[in-house]
Amino acid sequence: MYILSFESSCDETACAVCEMSDTSRTIKSNIVASQVDTHALYGGVVPEIASRAHIEAISKITYEALSQANLTLKDIDAVAVTYGPGLIGALLVAVNFAKSLAFANNIPLVPVDHIKGHIAAAYLTHKELKPPFLALVMSGGHTSFYDVKSYTSLDEIGSTRDDAAGECFDKAGRVLGLPYPGGHAMDILASKGNSDAIRFPSPSIKDSLDFSFSGLKTSVINYVNTKNQKGEQICKEDVAASFTKVIAEAVQSKVDEALLKTGYDKVVLAGGVSANSHIRKAIDSLCKKRGAHFFAPEISLCGDNAAMIGAQGYYEFIDGVRANESLNAFPS
Repeated sequence: MYILSFESSCDETACAVCEMSDTSRTIKSNIVASQVDTHALYGGVVPEIASRAHIEAISKITYEALSQANLTLKDIDAVAVTYGPGLIGALLVAVNFAKSLAFANNIPLVPVDHIKGHIAAAYLTHKELKPPFLALVMSGGHTSFYDVKSYTSLDEIGSTRDDAAGECFDKAGRVLGLPYPGGHAMDILASKGNSDAIRFPSPSIKDSLDFSFSGLKTSVINYVNTKNQKGEQICKEDVAASFTKVIAEAVQSKVDEALLKTGYDKVVLAGGVSANSHIRKAIDSLCKKRGAHFFAPEISLCGDNAAMIGAQGYYEFIDGVRANESLNAFPS
């Protein structure tokens, strides 16, 4: 069946068409209208600007997605849309557009949780992947462990108690003068530095599967500001490497604990931060050591996109999930 899907939870307006069945998962088109250049001027996402940009882009990319898939609305079997979590104004754009499109054309509407969508991105990359498994979703707004019991059922078993990992990477990158968003630039810079040069506090919280990234973020900011005030030279490569190492080690340790707790032998890393090469390497190394299987979406599917929403939308549809005209957006 063909799923037309929409995603607008933050600063990416996305529309995709996926062809899904019990035996195949294929992306027919996956269009993303990025707002990165716009928000880079402010060093972060401005919600009102994001919402307006979604309104301007969503109709155009819908035509593009259908055209690239060589399909029309008459070929679409279901419309899937992210209804939360995310920025409320941004979410409402795709939710209202998808509702109007679905009901005007008498197509079933399927609401999709953004977190489930990130996990579903791994289904598109790894055709053999099936629940149950352990999932770690790391992005600009989320860092949580999930016990994925089935395609549509999961339980959160650990999370960050304050900042998300992606936000921490972006703020650290900003204080180092790196372009927004800072995650990609930090990844590259970390490969060039000495990861043992600076000792930063671990975001790991003992006796739980939780994290706290606020202290680490503050520590990096204080380190850089102190050096600047003293007129001392800062080796950005060493800061990035040391910062990234402490996160990768904390994540590796918590994944190990989570595998022991759940008894699973499969780990999925998803979300924007799953593109980080150092974190991927740390988890992959652990899985090889424990004899577990490691899965992560291809880089193009790590960030927000609509193909992941379409993939999850298929499983929600099969499970009987539908929405009517009262569907609303939820920020959390």
